[in-house]
Amino acid sequence: MALKRRNRVEATFSMSSMTDLIFLLLLFFVMASTMSRPNDIKINLPQSRAKTNTKQVVAKVFIDNLGNYSVALGREKPVLIDADDLELYLSSVQQQDSTMYIALHADQDIAYKEVVHVLDIAHQHKMKMVIATKK
Repeated sequence: MALKRRNRVEATFSMSSMTDLIFLLLLFFVMASTMSRPNDIKINLPQSRAKTNTKQVVAKVFIDNLGNYSVALGREKPVLIDADDLELYLSSVQQQDSTMYIALHADQDIAYKEVVHVLDIAHQHKMKMVIATKK
């Protein structure tokens, strides 16, 4: 009596190990991308074509084409200030009211590091800053 075996060899591929590997890689990249945060300075940039007014712009910082700093409160006339005293001035303005916005009026021909210096001071003290542009 000849018995035949009924074990058939199927030509299939198990995808479960491949999907496990894909999900593991996906999880790795999601975790790696959320852990790396670039050092951004978060500011509110007004649109140059729209007529938008920020609320409570009380302090204004001016940087002219020579790199001189000037400050003004409200509608007062700007007063010349040293770069070293700028941080003290901005911190005193923030202590008065932390919901105030500070407008930065910078000349387009100055070095970029001057603007970043002011933005860095604002970021350190967690101030709300707006960069002024032309219409």
